[in-house]
Amino acid sequence: MNLMIPTITLTIMLSIMLSIFKLSTHTNKNKLMLMFLISLMPLNALMNNKEITLSSTPMIIMPTENINISFTLDMLSLMFIPITLFITWSIYEFASWYMNQDPNIYKFLKFLIIFLIAMLIIITANNMYQLFIGWEAVGIMSFLLIGWWNGRSNANMAALQAIIYNRMGDIGLIMTTAWLMSTSSMNFQETLILCKTDIIPMMGLLAATTGKSAQFTLHPWLPSAMEGPTPVSALLHSSTMVVAGIFLLTRLNPILQNKTILTICLLLGATTTVFAAASATTHLDIKKIIALSTTSQLGLMMTMIGLNQPSLAFLHMITHSFFKALLFLCAGTLIHNLNNEQDIRMMGGLLNTYPMTASFLTIASLSLMGMPFLSGFYSKDTIIETMMNSHINSWALTITLIATTLSALYSTRMVLLTLTNYPRTKHNAHKEANNIIKPPIRLTTVTILAGTMMKLTTLQNTALPTMPKMIKLTALIATLLGIILSNDLIQVIRHFPPNKSKTLNIFFNQLAFYSIPHRSITMKMLKMSQQISTELIGLWTLEVWGPKGLSNMLIPMIHISTQQKNMIKNYLSVFTITLLFSLFSFMI
Repeated sequence: MNLMIPTITLTIMLSIMLSIFKLSTHTNKNKLMLMFLISLMPLNALMNNKEITLSSTPMIIMPTENINISFTLDMLSLMFIPITLFITWSIYEFASWYMNQDPNIYKFLKFLIIFLIAMLIIITANNMYQLFIGWEAVGIMSFLLIGWWNGRSNANMAALQAIIYNRMGDIGLIMTTAWLMSTSSMNFQETLILCKTDIIPMMGLLAATTGKSAQFTLHPWLPSAMEGPTPVSALLHSSTMVVAGIFLLTRLNPILQNKTILTICLLLGATTTVFAAASATTHLDIKKIIALSTTSQLGLMMTMIGLNQPSLAFLHMITHSFFKALLFLCAGTLIHNLNNEQDIRMMGGLLNTYPMTASFLTIASLSLMGMPFLSGFYSKDTIIETMMNSHINSWALTITLIATTLSALYSTRMVLLTLTNYPRTKHNAHKEANNIIKPPIRLTTVTILAGTMMKLTTLQNTALPTMPKMIKLTALIATLLGIILSNDLIQVIRHFPPNKSKTLNIFFNQLAFYSIPHRSITMKMLKMSQQISTELIGLWTLEVWGPKGLSNMLIPMIHISTQQKNMIKNYLSVFTITLLFSLFSFMI
């Protein structure tokens, strides 16, 4: 068994790498399916809580550190590898249909595979060198895929925004890497054994996660990333890229044993989850609503990191991956069939037109809300119960419950506006494609069953607490309250005449801090630059150094060197003296 696990893992990674050079869409799809099935085999080892490390001989030998390729195969990596492969397999098959008319479809699919490889490197990395390679690779691939339609200025801006915001967070990871290099070890096992409670690497890891997992203050890039093709959004938001930050904190959780850092994680996660949920209620673009729900769920995972419950954060990361990929696939199907219409006000009545897609969208939305016995319920409900029974400040708990209500509110609003009532679309809707129904069916099945299957694993290591019935039902009550309130919000959108948005609405709609770095600071810099270039340089410097400076310098010199001062006595004196000198010279 010990030899089988690393052999299977290496086989999976090598096979996927070789599939980059194979341009057959059908073959690669089948290969991803086969790799997923093979990756299920090592899961038996998890029953014994085994951890296997596979290292090569040192590739670079230094006085203080030997750099080698090293894989760690523990519960985190062996659980998440099949999930990543399963979701990528489904999205890859969907992308081959969605991007069928794109002239560079093979290049696009190749990029998806490289994206998957980069995430697998992060999942299995056993040292900071490998992790950093995978970390930067997912950033670069997200830049290329978000800006895929580079003829659109918004896509280019979104791609640049993603890479810049991630680079701001990556400074923290580089700082942590430098600290580990100088004081500890780059190898994760050695680092976790030493477990030095220094605040510098903790702050670095927190900054890296804030950038990659789009926490509050570095969150605007995630909704902007919706400018990319829908398969990219599905892969980006479900099992790759954005979950890498939470995965990093889960992997290195023993380092984070500091009350200050855990409190910051708790407050940051709670703020992110409620802010993103409030922002989603103000948006009308179906992809941006789903994107902001991702930010909200990532905030919930960060809250669990702050409560020192990394296993629950990992559990929610798994269940969230399935229903989020399904939501994006359903949104992509609707957008594709409605001729790229993304405004939910311009949809409606799609329940009869696209019955299968409507069913999938409803199940995924209910799972996101945390409805009982769907996958989201088993993680979200457990998270809120854990918060209820923990010694934390009531502010974090309160705004998490508010975020739960808002999640149900915007999810219900999205489902009702797109699927019910009468059709409001301007375009002739295409028929529902039967040849692309398999990926959503797979994801729907797992969305329904994943929570029940995870319940049987060792991920939920918290004891079953005894609590009053009302506290037990708090999460469900918050969800039902959001569903009831969504009807009022729909009435506001559908029937009331359009009014000027209120300040609070604009605050959430513009993602708060989005307007400060992207609008206010930019405009002030442009105005200041304009003043410097036109007024300071053009009107002052060039004038003083140019015409005025030249005249001010020449006029005194002219006055000194010339006798022409408009005085008749001077002229007569000069004339007389000159005449006398001339006569004297002739006489001699």
